[in-house]
Amino acid sequence: MGTSDPTTITLLGENLAEDLMGEVSFGELAFRLITRRRPEPGQLKVFEAVLVALADHGFTPTAIASRLTLHSAPESVQGAMAAGLLGGGSRFLGVTEDTATFLAAVLAESAEPADERGWDELARTAVRRRREAGELVPGLGHPVHEQQDPRTPVLIRLARESGTYGSHLALFEAIGRVAPGALGRRLPLNGAGVCGAALADLGLPAEILRGCALLARAAGLLGHIAEEMRQPIAGEVYRAVDRNAEYVDPDA
Repeated sequence: MGTSDPTTITLLGENLAEDLMGEVSFGELAFRLITRRRPEPGQLKVFEAVLVALADHGFTPTAIASRLTLHSAPESVQGAMAAGLLGGGSRFLGVTEDTATFLAAVLAESAEPADERGWDELARTAVRRRREAGELVPGLGHPVHEQQDPRTPVLIRLARESGTYGSHLALFEAIGRVAPGALGRRLPLNGAGVCGAALADLGLPAEILRGCALLARAAGLLGHIAEEMRQPIAGEVYRAVDRNAEYVDPDA
């Protein structure tokens, strides 16, 4: 993928200093590193929109972990970054990969529907099977955005406008339409899920998509770390938890 000698650095077959620096965005380089192909303009637009969508979501557990780690080890920025990234799992960030994997499995078992009614029926069957298996449908619901995740319609619109809207997003939208009837309650399509569907439509393999989410969140975590250095809050978080925790005698 890359190599170097005393005078040059070569990456993806190109001279890093002369051909890439100042010529391509970081998003384009990341896309090329992952896929080994140049993105079309529409693909790059959606890919970079996903990175922006997943960069930060406030005082989440990943951000808290980074800030507390920096408070404990202020000399270790790398430790603070790593602490936040390690929290990318099934509840935060990992949903991007989980949704893409789920959608790809459904699509692999069925022919692509010809119309919206067909997509809805396919989605209804997929949701029912998940319920029967006692599993949640990835990409549904959000702890803050209970009515609509503001990222979802924007990413869907960008995908349509850029010509990258495909079967994964079509199925994901259908799941959003049928979920209230199938589940008996309304759960919005969340941003992490729509990011997974959009990336899958770009042709990125599902098993790498958690890495894409972590790539995006790394920028947000670095921002939290920089803010923590300027305006520390982790000490207050630590003291608030420590002073308000209720001790329970294990032998009582």
